[in-house]
Amino acid sequence: MQAIFVVLNKVECLDELLTRLKKAGVRGGTIIDSTGMVKSIEESDESYILGSLRLFLDNPHPDSKTIFFIVHDDQVELIRRTVDDALGGIDNPDTGIIFGIPVLFADGIIKK
Repeated sequence: MQAIFVVLNKVECLDELLTRLKKAGVRGGTIIDSTGMVKSIEESDESYILGSLRLFLDNPHPDSKTIFFIVHDDQVELIRRTVDDALGGIDNPDTGIIFGIPVLFADGIIKK
């Protein structure tokens, strides 16, 4: 099993992404409102260095959604393709990222 995380900067694609993931067999994910590091730097008490860095790290999408779910290993490639297609290419700037990490156990998941 793997935990798949999608940090979605292109939040206007959320509904389409969720629809496609459901069709791909993904069930029981969690969606969290998230904020990128650059936004946090802007809102904190800035030092001179951080204030200067902000000029170079301007983020047009400071708010994002983080979606995560646990899937079987054989679903990972299908999910990666589904996310890429739904977002018009995950590698495009300001779209988001997807990554997976191994899950050693997962209690509380209802099996159908």
